[in-house]
Amino acid sequence: MDNDVYGHVNNVVYYSYFDTVVNAYLIERGVLDLRGAGVIGLVVETGCRYFAPLAFPEVVTAGLRVAKLGTSSVRYEIGLFRAEEDVVSAFGHFVHVYVDRETRRPTPLPNDLRAALTALSESSRAG
Repeated sequence: MDNDVYGHVNNVVYYSYFDTVVNAYLIERGVLDLRGAGVIGLVVETGCRYFAPLAFPEVVTAGLRVAKLGTSSVRYEIGLFRAEEDVVSAFGHFVHVYVDRETRRPTPLPNDLRAALTALSESSRAG
């Protein structure tokens, strides 16, 4: 899954980067329990705009923010950068809708998750 025949990271890998960045953030804050949580996030929308290719073994840096926080949903936006560059190589988003694990019906965000997402939303607005 490194570089494709065109010499850059394949488009589908960018989505893997997005997923890793969001999950790492949630795990680091202790609000993602993959096996035991009663509330889980399902991806219902995703997209990516490509501006410059990334290639293995370049170091990729990611920026993450919460663009919209709803009652049971969140829109994450992710920028991917070459390690030493400040111009975005790719900009993506995805929307999680949080649902009850058993019924798969939308449910309000748990308070600890909402706090972690609010902090990310507020920090993205600073400056």
